[in-house]
Amino acid sequence: MAATFVVDIVSPEAIIWTGEATFLVARTTEGEIGIQAGHEALMGALATGSVTVDGIGGERTTIAVHGGFLQVLDNTVTLLTDRATIVEGDADSAREAAAVMAGEAAEDEAAESAEESNE
Repeated sequence: MAATFVVDIVSPEAIIWTGEATFLVARTTEGEIGIQAGHEALMGALATGSVTVDGIGGERTTIAVHGGFLQVLDNTVTLLTDRATIVEGDADSAREAAAVMAGEAAEDEAAESAEESNE
């Protein structure tokens, strides 16, 4: 059995996914990164796109994220993101969902900006 590590994917509103994994792939602003148990400590900025988590027993979960941060520390990977959703399908499906989230985020920012200028 492959060594495992803990993964927590959280947004301000909720815990999106938590569990044990054998491998995680995420896209940072510096490029794609793969993480296994025992990975050295690091922090990175997440790019909008997909995160793939290989769980115990070959279960694969794909999550669309809209930016945020990734931290690896003490065999735990934590992804802090402002928006995320679990998607059916592969990384391409997650990228499509992430693009929709990016559009929603832009709309929210525009609405907030309009409210502030009206005050």
